[in-house]
Amino acid sequence: MDLIPAPIAVRSTSTDPGLPLGPATTLAGGPGTEDAERWLRGALGAATGLALPSAADPVIALSLDPALAPEEYRIGVDAERARITAGGAAGAHWGAQTLRQLLGPEAYRRAPLRRTGWVLPACELRDAPRFGWRGVLIDVARHFLPLGDLLRYVDLLAAHKLNVLHLHLTDDQGWRFEVKRYPRLTEAGSWRERSMVGYRSAGRHDDRPHGGYYTQDDLRELVAYAAERGITVVPEIDLPGHTQAAIAAYPELGNTDVVDTAALGVWPDWGVSSNVLNVSDATLAFFEGVLEELLEIFPSDYVHLGGDECPKDQWRASAAAQARIKELDLADEDELQSWFIRHFDAWLTARGRRLIGWDEILEGGLAPNAAVASWRGYAGGVAAARSGHPVVMCPEQYVYLDHRQAEGPTEPIPVGFVRTLADVYRFEPVPPSLDEVSARQVIGTQANLWSEFADSARDLDYRAFPRLAAFAEVAWSALPRDPAERDLADFERRMRTHYARLDALGVAYRPPTGPHPWQQRPGVIGRPLPGPPPQV
Repeated sequence: MDLIPAPIAVRSTSTDPGLPLGPATTLAGGPGTEDAERWLRGALGAATGLALPSAADPVIALSLDPALAPEEYRIGVDAERARITAGGAAGAHWGAQTLRQLLGPEAYRRAPLRRTGWVLPACELRDAPRFGWRGVLIDVARHFLPLGDLLRYVDLLAAHKLNVLHLHLTDDQGWRFEVKRYPRLTEAGSWRERSMVGYRSAGRHDDRPHGGYYTQDDLRELVAYAAERGITVVPEIDLPGHTQAAIAAYPELGNTDVVDTAALGVWPDWGVSSNVLNVSDATLAFFEGVLEELLEIFPSDYVHLGGDECPKDQWRASAAAQARIKELDLADEDELQSWFIRHFDAWLTARGRRLIGWDEILEGGLAPNAAVASWRGYAGGVAAARSGHPVVMCPEQYVYLDHRQAEGPTEPIPVGFVRTLADVYRFEPVPPSLDEVSARQVIGTQANLWSEFADSARDLDYRAFPRLAAFAEVAWSALPRDPAERDLADFERRMRTHYARLDALGVAYRPPTGPHPWQQRPGVIGRPLPGPPPQV
C-alpha cells in the first residue's frame, strides 16, 4: 500500500471491495482520542468535501486499548467499518495518519479535487515505533522561520510519524524567544544588520537586516498545536557558547575583563563566535530567569542547553574565569564548562525536568542526570550510553540534512558530505559496538536541519525532503539493524507514491533527477567535504 514509514505488518484483503466513503459516512472517537478524531475529521473533510459527522455507531471509529503501548495502534477496514485502536492519544493520531495514507495522495489536499469515489482498502494493519524519540531539529536562530511556516513543519513531521520538534531558539546570530524580564534579548538580540551568503571563505554578505522572534503566546500556540498531533517541542537555549546575540543585548553577560562587550552586535557570520558567557553568579542567575519563563511555556521532560562549540580562549585570558577555576578547585577550562552545565543540570532536575546537551558536555565530566545528543559521530553517544545516560543519536556524517544531496555544480550551496536518499535510508542509530544493555540507552534518533544556507521555508523543504521520509522510516520502522539487509528497492518503489503526497502537501522537495533551476544557487560558495563520511 506504499505506506511510509512502513508498518510492522499489513494484510490486504484483495477479495473485499473495501469501505466506500460518502455523505452518510460518520466518524467518532472514544475517550482519549478526541485530538485524533478532530484532526482526522478536519484533514479528510478538507480533502474529500465530506462532513463526517459524529454518530453513536460510527463508520470510522477510534478507540483506546490499554493493552497496547501508548504509540502503538491497529487498523481494521472491511466493507462496513474502519476501526483505529490505539494504546494512547499519540497512537490514535498515528493511526489516523495511516488511514489518510490509505486513501491515496489526493487525501493530502486542502480542498477536494473530487467528491466521489473515495474508498478505504480492506486491510488489517498493526504498527508501533522502534524509538520513542524520533526527532527533527529546526534551526530558527540562523534564519528565522515565521510561525505559520513552523506550524506547517509540525504537520509535515506528524505526517511522517516524527514526534519531537527540537527548536534551536538561540545562537550567535539571533535570539528568538521572548523573555519578559529581559526584553533586550529580543529588542536587540533578535536581529542582525546583515547575513553571510554562502560559506565564510567567500566573505560575501547580503547587507540586508534579518530578524524575528516568537512571543510567548506564539510558542504556546506551537506547543499546543504540536501536542494535538502527538509531537513534543523540545526547546534549546544554547550556552555557554553560541551566545553572542545574548551578550550583544546584555554586555555584562560576556567576559568584560577581556573584550569590550558593549561594542558587540549580533553576529552576521556563520561559524562559531569566540564571544562566550562569563561564569559569574550573576550570569547563572540571569539564565535561571530565562529558564523559569521557558519552563512555563514548554512542558517537555527534556530541555536542551546546547553546550557545544564553546571556545575557551576568553576564559583562559579572563582573570575572573581563572579565579573561578581556582575557587572551585577545577583542573582546567573544560571542567569549568562542565561545572556550568552541571549547575543547570541540578537546577532542571530540582524542577522535574532533564537536561540534554550536545556531546561536548561529556568533556570535563558529564552532569549526573544529563542526556546526550551525539552529533560528532557516534563516539559521544557510545560513551554516554555505556555510562548509563540516555542518548539521542544524530551524527552529522549521516543525518545533518543541510549536507548536500549529490555531487556536481547544480547543488545549491553545497556543504558537508554527500548524503543521498539511499544513504539516509541506510543510517543505523544503534552502533554495533554497543552491548544489549547499553543499546537500550539509545532512546532515539534525530535529523538536524541547520539553516545557515536555508533562508526560507522553500530552501528548508529542499534540504529536508525527500531524505526526511527515509529518516522517518529508520526512526519508526522495524528495519534490520544491518543496513545491508534493508530493502532499498522496496522503499524507493513506495517513494514514487510518496512524492505525490509531498506534491499534494506543497513540499518543495529535491526531485530525484536533480534540482529545478530555481532551486539552484549558482555562484554561492559552499564547503563540500571530500570523500565519504567515516564509518561507524
